[in-house]
Amino acid sequence: MTRVLSTDQAEGAIARIAGIANDQLMGQLAALQREGTQLSDASVWDGVEATRFRSETWPTTSGALSKAVEALELLRQHIERVNRNIMVAGGNG
Repeated sequence: MTRVLSTDQAEGAIARIAGIANDQLMGQLAALQREGTQLSDASVWDGVEATRFRSETWPTTSGALSKAVEALELLRQHIERVNRNIMVAGGNG
């Protein structure tokens, strides 16, 4: 028989991860995307280094931020699904 267990400690960690991922990190990542997009507008910020930012730095960073958002959502979904499956299997004790 395979052991299944989800303690109060696990439930708390799951809730905290979901809260951090959904509320804090997602909000901060969205804010970074907004600010970076604003700086990518030549009518807002321009010059040699600003052009380099627009053409080199920001596309890479923006892509990484998008991947981070996707990864956080997958993490949240995965831990919630695993915990739900554990609870269904009777692992709440």
